[in-house]
Amino acid sequence: MSDQNDVRQIQDLGGWVRTHHLNALRAENVGDEVCLMGWVQFRRDHGGLIFIDMRDRNGLTQVVFDPDINAEAHARAHALRSEFVLAIKGKVRPRPEGMTNSNLGTGAIEVAVTDWKLLNTSNTPPFEIEDRVEAGENLRLKYRYLDLRRPRMAANFLLRNKATQSIRRFLDENTFLEIETPVLNKSTPEGARDFLVPSRQNSGQFYALPQSPQIFKQLLMVSGMDRYYQVVKCFRDEDLRADRQPEFTQIDMEMSFVDEEQVMNLAENMIRRVFDETLDVKLPDPFPRMTYAEAIRDYGLDKPDVRFDLKLVEVSDIFKDSGFKVFAKAELVKALRVEGGEAFSRKEIDDLTEFVKVYGAQGLAWIKIKEDTWQSPIVKFFSEEEKAALVDKLGIKPGDIVFFQAGPAEMVNTALGYLRVKMGERLGLIDSKVYAPLWVTDFPLLEWNAEEKRYTAMHHPFTSAQEGHMEVVKTDPGKALSRAYDMVLNGNEIGGGSIRIHDPETQAEMLGVLGIGEEEAKDKFGFLLDALQFGAPPHGGIAFGLDRLIMIMTGATSIRDVIAFPKTQRGTCLMSQSPSEVSNLQLRELGLRLREKPKPEAE
Repeated sequence: MSDQNDVRQIQDLGGWVRTHHLNALRAENVGDEVCLMGWVQFRRDHGGLIFIDMRDRNGLTQVVFDPDINAEAHARAHALRSEFVLAIKGKVRPRPEGMTNSNLGTGAIEVAVTDWKLLNTSNTPPFEIEDRVEAGENLRLKYRYLDLRRPRMAANFLLRNKATQSIRRFLDENTFLEIETPVLNKSTPEGARDFLVPSRQNSGQFYALPQSPQIFKQLLMVSGMDRYYQVVKCFRDEDLRADRQPEFTQIDMEMSFVDEEQVMNLAENMIRRVFDETLDVKLPDPFPRMTYAEAIRDYGLDKPDVRFDLKLVEVSDIFKDSGFKVFAKAELVKALRVEGGEAFSRKEIDDLTEFVKVYGAQGLAWIKIKEDTWQSPIVKFFSEEEKAALVDKLGIKPGDIVFFQAGPAEMVNTALGYLRVKMGERLGLIDSKVYAPLWVTDFPLLEWNAEEKRYTAMHHPFTSAQEGHMEVVKTDPGKALSRAYDMVLNGNEIGGGSIRIHDPETQAEMLGVLGIGEEEAKDKFGFLLDALQFGAPPHGGIAFGLDRLIMIMTGATSIRDVIAFPKTQRGTCLMSQSPSEVSNLQLRELGLRLREKPKPEAE
């Protein structure tokens, strides 16, 4: 038998050629001579035989080292360990009777090894390379290249690739051109914060990484490109959560000579095609539609999850003359009736109260509806008429709990909207196998920014108003409606777009409404305003968040699970240790100096 050093000697391929990936062989391949390559998932020593589960991104194949077939190959196989890399040659044979695995694509066969090569060894991984790993996310992000070997993670990226290729085929069939737009551009801060890039050759001046290719794709329509798309990286320096990253990927589209219906119909057909080709799922045709006002009224959010029926109900009218001043003086009072909620413990209600505080609520009012009484700290303030009106309007019955929010409309809708989703999850009202897409339309053109005490664009400054609504802006800005539309799927906005302003006078007027004067407009958007004077066609488009779409399609709980090398919620990469300090020489070349040395923060 070879000594240990010989056994673990790393070899090169030496002309060996892989014939199949590790989820390819089936019963019809029995008798085939094959060459497989991959990683050792598990090693099992059963008496005279050694079994190895070999893994690659596609799946597993069981290989068998049998001393009766090649004694030397069998002897060397005793040294194999998890995550070693190897190549084997062998013959496909059926698994013994009673030993098949119906949960595995290759579960009907195994490969009897005739020869093998050790291509590399491995240190013991910091966590097991399998789906039921118990390691924390930070550890997995530090060793992301190992985390990506896990079958579930590999499957996410196979699906992402399949979906992206489906999108590209669809857009190519519909005469779109894939065109790249600049990554280094001018800073136009009208939304999230820009990532700034100093210019060494232009001291004291900065590029900005694109938050979207919005202006450039409009310029492509002015250029006569007619239909453009791009699978594009975008960057936003904003606070992060499960469905956000500082850099993310968009499917960006723009079309000339179109209205809302044409953009929405094409985008809807594309998403239907992707789900059909990628998941074999048939989405509804057409997608349901809901106005922004309806979404806020019934669901509190402009991205409603319509997989369950729980709805919010406004009850302001019931309490307009109430002795309960908290409700009587509120801008808006809404209720959420939850069947079976009477069983919630006081601790559970306290936890829900803390939950809504995240969305600006001061607390959470509630009433438990028992068979012969209403239990609540606030019910003593209600008149019999108010109680009767609540029963009539909400359909209250014994066993229910009713939650209330009262106060500014935005807070009330947001807090109860997210509470509604939490109730759907907690009570098992959501079928995770259902996909429920819809369009949300008729968005306000503007929204009031309380911090800046001015109106800002709800989508962006280049969105057209509905017919006649630029006049509404002059008298009641908050009631002007836009030609914008969002595609929502299972409570997530996956795409948003609009018909754009295509004449320079209207665009200048819109910038003025937003408090952007002529000089500032020329400085920030002069190249777009100039271009609009040279025969810009009517145009519109939409952009889809690819990461969020794939997150929903894979059933992942975070977009970090569908991005190869994501950042943490603090925008750091634990694997590469970025962002990082740079040398004083690099700073001097850029004409920069740090005011103070930053203090390290715990992750």
